[in-house]
Amino acid sequence: MYLNTVFKCCRNKKKKRLGRGIGSGLGKTSGRGHKGQKSRTGSSIRKGFEGGQTPFYRRIPKFGFISRKKKYQKEVRLSELSLFKKNEIVDFKKLIKSNIINESIRNVKVISSGMINIPIIIKGISVTKGARVIIESCGGKIED
Repeated sequence: MYLNTVFKCCRNKKKKRLGRGIGSGLGKTSGRGHKGQKSRTGSSIRKGFEGGQTPFYRRIPKFGFISRKKKYQKEVRLSELSLFKKNEIVDFKKLIKSNIINESIRNVKVISSGMINIPIIIKGISVTKGARVIIESCGGKIED
């Protein structure tokens, strides 16, 4: 019986009423102390404020950079081009159709990561020197 009343009391706990006399324990200053910025009505201190000291987020060194170009550029590996058939022309539209690149991509460059065994024709896509050597060694072509 006693346990039940304890839980019932906690469930229906009333909100503390501030500024209702000395006997309440939260009278006069209502738990805000005397004077100062935090004691005033309507005032608030922003997150990270350190009392006029240079805040932490401004003291620490900044680092890192995210290029906006990254959204629109993509590198395609040679190993990704191996899914195309022999002597097939690989262009921008074919790469989008085969889900190698997104439609938001504007610039594509083929890099020499991985290997390719079939001859393919690359049209209108930039290619690194290493990738060019590998493509041409297996009988492929690069057209601008």
